[in-house]
Amino acid sequence: MPVTVRWRDFDALGHVNNSVFLSYLEIARDQLMRDVLGDTYLDMVIARIEIDFRAEIPLGTQEITVTCALEQVGNSSVRTQEQVWLPGGDVAAVATSVGVVRNHAMRASRPWTPEERAKLQAALD
Repeated sequence: MPVTVRWRDFDALGHVNNSVFLSYLEIARDQLMRDVLGDTYLDMVIARIEIDFRAEIPLGTQEITVTCALEQVGNSSVRTQEQVWLPGGDVAAVATSVGVVRNHAMRASRPWTPEERAKLQAALD
């Protein structure tokens, strides 16, 4: 999905600050979950994220592309593979994230419902 690079994303070194990459990945992850599970509230937290930075996003870049794909579905978790692409086609970052769905009232993980699991598995297949 295309993501607009905002002026505030850039730092004094003339490139997008590394912390902003997390926001870009979140936008794509959220869209993936909406596409798979529908436009429903999903209380999910990130338990782990690993990023390999491969190239900077230089000052003046107006738009990047972020991809996100399901990699594995657990009892209450989902692992995704994400990439940030520069306009010229180079990969700026590769990430793996683990999200855990939870019961908001209990503030603890919960298993996927059978309906959620079926949709996630269908998207994975």
